[in-house]
Amino acid sequence: MKGKCDVQQSRFLDRGTPPHIMTLVVCAGLAALSLNVFLPSLSAMAAHFGTEYAVMQFAVSGYIAGTALLQLVLGPLSDIFGRRRVMIGSILILLAGTVICLAAPNVTIFMIGRLLQTAVVAGFVLPRAIIRDTVPMESAASMIAYVTMGMSLVPMIAPTVGGTLNDLFGWEANFALILALGLVALLLVFTDLGETNRTPAASFTAQFKSWPDLFRSRRFWGYTLTSTFSSGVFFAFLGGAPFVGTAIYHLTPTMLGVQFFLIAAGYMVGNFISGRYTRRLGTMTMMISGSVVSLIGIAITTAILFGEVASATAFFAPLALTGVGNGLTLPSSNAGIVSVRPHLAGSASGLGGAITVGGGAALSTLAAAVLKEEGGAMPLLMVMGVTTLFALAASAFVHHVDRREGAINPRDGD
Repeated sequence: MKGKCDVQQSRFLDRGTPPHIMTLVVCAGLAALSLNVFLPSLSAMAAHFGTEYAVMQFAVSGYIAGTALLQLVLGPLSDIFGRRRVMIGSILILLAGTVICLAAPNVTIFMIGRLLQTAVVAGFVLPRAIIRDTVPMESAASMIAYVTMGMSLVPMIAPTVGGTLNDLFGWEANFALILALGLVALLLVFTDLGETNRTPAASFTAQFKSWPDLFRSRRFWGYTLTSTFSSGVFFAFLGGAPFVGTAIYHLTPTMLGVQFFLIAAGYMVGNFISGRYTRRLGTMTMMISGSVVSLIGIAITTAILFGEVASATAFFAPLALTGVGNGLTLPSSNAGIVSVRPHLAGSASGLGGAITVGGGAALSTLAAAVLKEEGGAMPLLMVMGVTTLFALAASAFVHHVDRREGAINPRDGD
């Protein structure tokens, strides 16, 4: 039987070989697009449906919570039925949900369609498992970094594009864009993504019975909490930045999208560094340095606020370093999650992802709740700063376990 060390070369649009990295980028990018393309339009959407901003923000926090729950199912389903079938089915559900959002006569129907769109979280969950199916751990972190680097182009430009589309054609144009790109992704997955899960699990029940094996792994918890709190910094930003930009700095949707560009650009830079240097420096170095870089960005922005600099760019620009920090930390923590028990890669990816995104939903909601116009932006920075410290502590815990028990065999689990 061919080992994971003998990595088969990928050929684009050939389902007989591992999927091309561009296919994985498109799947992850579609999931990112669905999350954030309409963020600059939240106020306009609230006005359209005659509801409050806090209710409309559920389209973000509720979506994040829905994706957290769905990941508990998608990972095990892909271990049983295969990555290809689950990915195709998820995109089809996304398309149905997008049509409902476009046709929604009220906010309740819109939210139903929005929750159906959560199926596209397969674009986040399955690429990690697919990569672990086809390469050993020593290469997984670098490949995940390159996938997320390519994917990060989407959140980099999506809010800017979304804000512009809103100004030109209305908020509905954002969902028309999701629909069109979803159809493109479906065609690409159908023609390029062959099945990579060669050892399917016996049943859904058997997969859930495997969870205690993951729960008993201290490394699994260390990597998962690192991912949860590192992502939580970004999710808190998503929950609070639209309010800060519009209510405090009075930005138009287009200009708010431009500010989102900065943190997404930082994320891309961090992923590039991870892809280039993780094999040389190691996953632990990347995770810890990522949290440190993120803290530096938050500290600079805090100092600027204390200096009473009344500039939106002065507030948002240093937070690009939190994007760099996420790009350094997340590829290594995600590679660790799916490498603790390689035979449970899909379940580990789904379970770890559910915990990560669930924490993100809570932090997004918290960030939105603590912000008041009279209180300024400082509460958002406090949430982001404390969350980053928790991420650093979780990475230190994994380092402690490695020192006591030895690191994971890079070609296997522990």
